[in-house]
Formats: sequence, C-alpha cells, structure tokens
Amino acid sequence: MYKENYPSKLLEEAVDAINMLPGVGRRSALRLALHLLRQPQENVHHFTAAINSLRDEVKYCRVCRMISDDEICSICSDNSRDRNTICVVESVRDVMSIENTGQYHGLYHVLGGIISPINGIGPSDLTIRELVARVAELCGKEDGYGNAADLADGETGDGAMNGNAGAEVILALSGDVEGETTSFYIYRQISGFGIKVSSLARGLGFGDDLEYADELTLGRSIVNRQAFRP
Repeated sequence: MYKENYPSKLLEEAVDAINMLPGVGRRSALRLALHLLRQPQENVHHFTAAINSLRDEVKYCRVCRMISDDEICSICSDNSRDRNTICVVESVRDVMSIENTGQYHGLYHVLGGIISPINGIGPSDLTIRELVARVAELCGKEDGYGNAADLADGETGDGAMNGNAGAEVILALSGDVEGETTSFYIYRQISGFGIKVSSLARGLGFGDDLEYADELTLGRSIVNRQAFRP
C-alpha cells in the first residue's frame, strides 16, 4: 500500500479528504492538494464555497427527484414538455445523458438506484412508490399506490380500464441483471393501470450503463423504444 510521510498534518488531512472522492487514489489526491496550494487564495475559497453550497443548498425536485435549485426542477416546470410521458432512470447522471441527445421531450423519474439484493438495496430504498403515485395521477386515480399494489397482485380494477391511452412510461434502466430486475418490478407495479410501458431499444449492449453510452446510440435507443416484455 502507498504510504507517504507528510510534512504537514494539514496537508495530510486535505489528502485524506480528496482521497474520499471516487477514482482518486492517494497519489492523485496529493497532487491535487499541492495544486490547490499553488492557486490564489480567492480561487480556492471559491472552490470550497461552491462545494459547500452544493452539499448544503441543492434540492431534489419533489416531483421527479432530479437535482434542482428550486422545489420543482426546470424540466418538470417546463410546460412545453410532454406531460404524458415519464422516463424512469436510475440516476441524475442518466437524465443529463438523455437530455444531451435532444431526442426526448417528456418528463423523468429518478429512482436513486436499482434493486440490488447483494448491496442491500430493495424496492423500498428507491422512489418506486412515488413513481406509482405519479402514474396513478396520470390515469386520474386518487389513491395511486394502494390501487397499484392490488393490481400488481393480479386483481382487476378501474385503473386497468380507465388508463390514459396517451400516457407512457419508458423504463430507461441499464441492461444488466439488476436493471432488468428493477424494470420487471416496476412493470408489475404499474401494468394494471392500462398505461403503455416501453423500454429502450437495444442499440445499447447487455449490461451497458446509460452514463457511458454515446449520445447518438442513446438517442436512437429512445426514439426506437419498444414495448416492455417481462
């Protein structure tokens, strides 16, 4: 293991802090810390103030859970967006990737992760309940999650017959086993509403993350999306 003798406790603490960032080893953390020391004070203060503001002041949209400066994000508050389409993604980064394609003009729903039993992440750890409530509202139902739970168990109800024919949920999750498991779980929760459920066309390889897909491939996957088949 890499071990360095530091001439300053303050430097060591700075290296420890930077080393907490993903993908940054201690050698890289030391280089960054020394780089900051060579910068004008005002630059470093601006850097640290921006990080503090990010952590302390950033909000999560109360509709879709996207990062926002306000209670409602700019996408959800944009009346020009297609409000009958909800694209379900794992993370904020996925929203940014899809937006960069310029091929999608609906709304989003950020799950905050995917179902992963090996990592101790279950449905209750994600924003699936909130998604089901949004779908219920889209279909004109008041007690969305309760009805969705009944319908998911195979029962019939008004939601299945009164679904919004123009509404669609796009399951834009990664194509690995955990992503497919999450998509199937969500499909089970919302299929009874009579809403269209689709998934990305597999221009994306099995196991690919949206974050690393090029914009052209991702854009085509959205445009050529297909009905979800569990």
